[in-house]
Amino acid sequence: MAIRKIGISLKSDQLRLGALLRELAKWLQERGVELLLGPEASKASGLPGMPRSELAGQVDLMIVLGGDGTLLAVARAIGGRAVPILGVNLGTLGYLAEISLDELFPTLEQVLTGHLRTETRMRLDVHAERDGREIGHYLALNDAVIARTALSRMIDLQTWADDVEVTTYHGDGVIAATPTGSSAYSLSAGGPLLLPGIGAIVLTPICPHALTQRPIVLPKACRLAINVLDMRGGEVHLTVDGQVGCELQEGDRVTVCASKRPLQMLVPADRNRFEVMRNKLRWGTR
Repeated sequence: MAIRKIGISLKSDQLRLGALLRELAKWLQERGVELLLGPEASKASGLPGMPRSELAGQVDLMIVLGGDGTLLAVARAIGGRAVPILGVNLGTLGYLAEISLDELFPTLEQVLTGHLRTETRMRLDVHAERDGREIGHYLALNDAVIARTALSRMIDLQTWADDVEVTTYHGDGVIAATPTGSSAYSLSAGGPLLLPGIGAIVLTPICPHALTQRPIVLPKACRLAINVLDMRGGEVHLTVDGQVGCELQEGDRVTVCASKRPLQMLVPADRNRFEVMRNKLRWGTR
């Protein structure tokens, strides 16, 4: 795919990168590529910009300068558009945004010459329903979490997979994660670590009251339905990718299935998932 326009989305607290952005705009212009800026990048550089949602509709590639949270927000702004993302890590971990700032210009040389690999990342379509009407619809790259608030009591979540009852989770909540999201909240809650290319949904209970309720890996084609049975007078929220969501009530239903709109991410051709796991998560370290 020919790259003619590249978008830049910047983490809001990284306004010190104005000089870099101006240098990047000049560098790309010399190679016949136009740089379009999101609002934060525009503020930092003093160059014209536009909202993320508009930016995603005009570019051939989106560069994210930030951490994993910024990348998740940009992925949501892209929506169903077939715009690949290149993540440049400015945070502490950067499991999704795995390119360092020092690698930016050499990596862009590889992008323009077609030497970067595209990884397809599964996403989830998440719907929240109340009395037969939709109260929320979200696209998740990492996960959908149904959980009680800090001061609430244990909740009961009846869970179905393809109209077959799985179990009723008694505890703090449940996480439905993609393979990409298996390295996030689900991993912290005791879930398995999946490689991004695997077609599966990880269902991980949060602090279950029964020791027999363990994480389970379900096929990608599975359709989950989670009913809020009993909140015991507390509050329950649906949170998607840790950034958006809605409050739930008893009787509400959340359905989760693999989206038909996966995300495309650019990664170096010589980089493998086990290398990233060792370097970013210290996986296998003794």
